[in-house]
Order: sequence, then C-alpha cells, then structure tokens
Amino acid sequence: MKFIVGVSLGASVRDHAVTVNLGGEEFRVERFGTNGDMQRIMALVEEYDGKADAFGLGGIDLYISTVDRRYEFRDARKIVQVAKKTPIVDGSGLKHILERRTIEYLAANTDIFKGRRKVLMTCAVDRLGMAQALFAAGCDVTIGDFLYVLNWPLPLKSLKSLARLARIVAPIMVKLPFSMVYPTGERQGQGKPRQVKYFLENEIIAGDFHFMRQYMPPELPGKIVITNTVTREDILYLQERGVKTLITTTPDMDGRSFGTNIMEAILIALAGGSGELSEEQYSRMLDELAITPRIIELQ
Repeated sequence: MKFIVGVSLGASVRDHAVTVNLGGEEFRVERFGTNGDMQRIMALVEEYDGKADAFGLGGIDLYISTVDRRYEFRDARKIVQVAKKTPIVDGSGLKHILERRTIEYLAANTDIFKGRRKVLMTCAVDRLGMAQALFAAGCDVTIGDFLYVLNWPLPLKSLKSLARLARIVAPIMVKLPFSMVYPTGERQGQGKPRQVKYFLENEIIAGDFHFMRQYMPPELPGKIVITNTVTREDILYLQERGVKTLITTTPDMDGRSFGTNIMEAILIALAGGSGELSEEQYSRMLDELAITPRIIELQ
C-alpha cells in the first residue's frame, strides 16, 4: 500500500484520512492541517520524510504563473527544502492539465458552456490552465486576481492584461508571508464578502474553493461553481446559498474531493515516486484512471 501525506497550512478541522484504490494500487491518504503554522508544517514534513511515498503540499502554492513566466513563493520554498527523501508537490504540475481537461470535458459532454456564458475566475494565476480553457470555450471571463487578492477595483477581461500587470506585482507578492495573499488556517472558514457584484452578475464562479468562499456573498442563487477541495460540509454550505450545480475537478474520495496536490502526489507514487512527471505522463495517467469531473446538482 502506498502512503500519501497531505500537509497543509489550512485548517485542521478539514483533516481527513481515506484508503482508495486507483490503477489497481491501494493508497492510504492522510491530510494534516496546521492552521497557518509554518513551523508545524515543516515539522510534519521532517517527521514523515522517508516514510511517505509522496507529500501533497496544500494551503500554499509554490509558484504564481503569469502566462509566460513563473514566480516562486519564498514561504513555500522553505517548506519544500525540508523534504530530503520523499517527493513533495503542490499540485501545480498536475493542476493546469487536469483543470484544462475539466473545462474541455464539460464543453464536450454537457450544455454548461452552451452560448457565451459569463464566468468569474476568482484567481487566474492560481489556475492558469482553467482560465485558458474557459476563454477557449468561448466564455465571457472576468478575471478577479486584482479584485480579490489586492482588493483593487480592477476587473480584467484578458490573460494578456493579467500577464502585463502581474509582471509588476508578482515579484513583490511572492516575497510576502503567504497568509497575506491567501486565506490560511481559521481564515478559511471566515467569509468577508468583497467585490460582490462580480459574483452576482456572472453565471459561473470558477477557482479555488477557499479563495472564493472567503469573498462570496451570502446568496448565490442559481450559480454554477467549478472548484476543488470540498468536504460534505462545504457542499451543504453551497447548497444553502442557492448554488445550483457544483463541479469538482478532482474525484470523490469517501465524501470529499482532495486538492490537486494530493492527486499529483498519488500519481507520482503510482509512477514510482521519482518526482514531478511530464505533461504527457500526467495526461496518460489521467486517461488510464478515467478521471473525470464530479458534477453534483444541488437544487
């Protein structure tokens, strides 16, 4: 049995352990949240280094991707450097492939993108593959990176505009404590609505669940949400707010969908645990495992 350890700056109340079978191999997956504690997450990496087959690093990204270049978060590098024996991934190697495939699958097999659908992409630098696929599907996309990360009244309508502005801001952001950029620990359950009109005027809300929950309004009647990393409680939360359809990019594992960091760690362990794979390898393994989006009708 392969052993996958998820270590996260997120809340410990979201911890979960499950045994699943993928590709004929059994995996024991355990997730440990550290409530934003950098020292605790590094201690966990040190404790399980060499014991786990792969680490999934959650609640923090290694990089910001801005279409044509990438910037590394200083805090994430500190965590990754602790692992000496076990490969550690944040999901970025898989995320852009899996989430692009999710949008392509929905476009080919459902009516979700029928017509020119209005989409709020809450943070595109975190999910560049999804953002690119939404534009390719003919959607009218509002990019919310500056609206929600910096609280600037600056909705963007193209990835070219995002790349141009991100080149100025990203080199500064990646040097900041990660908690200033993304909700960690207990902040993941504390909503502070921001730039609400963009949630309400768009038909589809897409992006990281913790990030969108941080800023969404109390009601989202009839909306379609495309996200990841949701628990049973999160699904109920969205249902109570009137969300019509929930789509997760990662499959259900005993009542919850883990983040792409866990999925990437599973694929790396399945491939032998030597480290990040190529785009072709990830795509082939996703095909072999028949990974498709989970679609839940909530209303």
